[in-house]
Amino acid sequence: MTTKSCFAYTRVSTLKQGDGVSLEAQRDAIAAFAQRSGLTVTSWFEEKETAAKRGRPVFDAVVRSLQAGQADGLIVHKIDRSARNFSDWARIGELVDSGVDVHFAHESLDLRSRGGRLTADIQAVIAADYVRNLREECIKGMDGRLKQGLFPWAAPIGYLDQGGGKAKIPDPVRAPLVRQAFELYATGRYSFRQLLLELEARGLTTRNGRPITKGCLENMLNNPFYIGLIVLKRTGRTYEGRHEPLISEALFRQVQTLKSDRQIKKTTLHNHSYRQLITCGTCGRSLIGERQKAHIYYRCHTKGCGKTSIRQDRFEQAASAELSRWQLSARDKARFQLKMQSWLTKRSFATDKQALELQLANVAARADQLTDALLDQLIDKPTYVERKQRLDTERKNLEKALHDFGKIHTDGQIAAKYLELTKSLILTYGLANPAQKARLLKIAMSNCSIIGKKLCFEPQNWLREVDMTLQTLCGAPVRDRTRTERRILEVEEQLAEFSGSHAVDQVRTINRTDKGQFC
Repeated sequence: MTTKSCFAYTRVSTLKQGDGVSLEAQRDAIAAFAQRSGLTVTSWFEEKETAAKRGRPVFDAVVRSLQAGQADGLIVHKIDRSARNFSDWARIGELVDSGVDVHFAHESLDLRSRGGRLTADIQAVIAADYVRNLREECIKGMDGRLKQGLFPWAAPIGYLDQGGGKAKIPDPVRAPLVRQAFELYATGRYSFRQLLLELEARGLTTRNGRPITKGCLENMLNNPFYIGLIVLKRTGRTYEGRHEPLISEALFRQVQTLKSDRQIKKTTLHNHSYRQLITCGTCGRSLIGERQKAHIYYRCHTKGCGKTSIRQDRFEQAASAELSRWQLSARDKARFQLKMQSWLTKRSFATDKQALELQLANVAARADQLTDALLDQLIDKPTYVERKQRLDTERKNLEKALHDFGKIHTDGQIAAKYLELTKSLILTYGLANPAQKARLLKIAMSNCSIIGKKLCFEPQNWLREVDMTLQTLCGAPVRDRTRTERRILEVEEQLAEFSGSHAVDQVRTINRTDKGQFC
């Protein structure tokens, strides 16, 4: 009597499980079953893939071989080792219908009988349901982690894993390099290819120690995880992360703008100082720098724009004159200082504070009256809730005004900072090299355009706002200076990037003479 030849199929869901005893235990069980049943195992197939989804390569190869008649049957340890989805289970059913004997070493089931087939179908449904339930529980657990601000997957480049239930921490080696990647790209002087070579030279690698690829770099620059946010691409949901951000939100937005506008060329042949800074007033395109006869000219290459061009040294002279226009003359400065001191002297801090405190007390009294009206049933609950919300909003605004009132005395400091700032811009520009001059112009001017031979400058919003603030300070009080002060501080931080240069040391020496003029 000849024995039937069978294939043996063993499976675990992960590579980690494959390193354990699970595959060996399945193999022993199948070998014992084959010996008891008088079957001969002609080929062993081993797979380390989940059965929750279709597309297992080894399983597909087994099915094709059985359909081709290369064996009489198939032996699997348990039903859930063969399939955990209805599609693969249907393929096993097709094998049985075609005459292939399918055996399960753990279950004594005869799939050729109606009862055995029904029992196997029920167990297959249970196996598929187990996967669905496990998936739901995993999603529920990951959603809970995300709501806690924890990233439940492997840490991105620049961070390190600390185990379950703990936030990612910056990688002391890679985090500074990731930050440099954003800063370098934000300069507008690097293409992806150039930035990739620069980061490779600086030593940025993946967690496995391999050089990062272009796709990896693009994903990194597009990942909001580095500003403290966790964004799920599939659903678009955003969570506030508990991990420490590596870069500022402003830097991240700047990088995204550069990427979307595709302003970076693949190759930069001539890195002129004012490239991408001067635009043509006719077509709106950037003027291109060219060196001719020991001079650098910026020209528009768009057809039909005529001879729109300017020489670099003449552009610098015009820029210096424009910056000087925003500096107060000595006479206007003295006039402004007198008016500022007079206005600060006339203001009564105690009176204004007392008025705010009286308004707060009035709001509290009205809130008590509103509660009494509800208790006396003079108003209904919806009316009470609506009026109570309005009173709460009014109270919060007054409390904030009272809290911020102590900062009113900084009006004079804001004005003094503006005077120093305009002087710093002008003096630093005169002492800086061309590259530094370009950066200073980006700080002070939002647009530099030229029509024919006429050069037009458009100041940044902060320069307009502080100028308007100074004009207002000479007259009536200004209600909101928080944004203006913040803009000034931001520009001061940008100017601080020039720290360490000889030019700034000279500027600081000059500016010391203006300190103490406002109290």
